[in-house]
Amino acid sequence: MRQPQSITFFIDRCLCSRVIISTLKGAELTIEVHHDHFDDNAQDVAWLPEVGKRDWVVLTKDSAIINNCLERIAVASAQIKLFTFASQNLTGEEMAEIFLKAIRFCQKELTVG
Repeated sequence: MRQPQSITFFIDRCLCSRVIISTLKGAELTIEVHHDHFDDNAQDVAWLPEVGKRDWVVLTKDSAIINNCLERIAVASAQIKLFTFASQNLTGEEMAEIFLKAIRFCQKELTVG
């Protein structure tokens, strides 16, 4: 059985709610928060490459990152792993629970084989 590698999750500014941050920290995940590293008005194409260099997994609900050509290029160029919500109608509690389920599933898969 392999040990899972240490993963750091980067919480985009659009998800910086107390409930999401506290839920993920409470699950003993390593997280970094946008406003701890970048200005609130930092353009996505500016911070995405830096997050990629640090090999952090981006958690966001910003659909522009997927739909904007320059931002898609920034994600691909930096080889960023990204989890985004298609729905903008979820509560912070719902998003935090979905993140935890997805993360736990991935961690389980990484420890097998």
